[in-house]
Amino acid sequence: MDALHTILTIVIAVLLIWLVIKIFATPIKWALKLLLNALLGFVMLFIFNFLGGFIGLSLSVGWISAIVAGILGIPGIILLLLIENFFM
Repeated sequence: MDALHTILTIVIAVLLIWLVIKIFATPIKWALKLLLNALLGFVMLFIFNFLGGFIGLSLSVGWISAIVAGILGIPGIILLLLIENFFM
């Protein structure tokens, strides 16, 4: 009876650990993808500021701008440019 109890406890513990991993795997994957896109956005903003400096265009570099640029890409940079130059 004691061995059956131990085996049942181990099986339940393994299933609970598997369930916790499944529940937290998706949000972690989304967070890593968002972080990667934000880093890509920072790079794009720095490149835009370097090249835009020759014609007098620049954008502020921050986390929100980086996330917008990282997720939307070139249209995100254009959107940020329009917002900063025409609405602020």
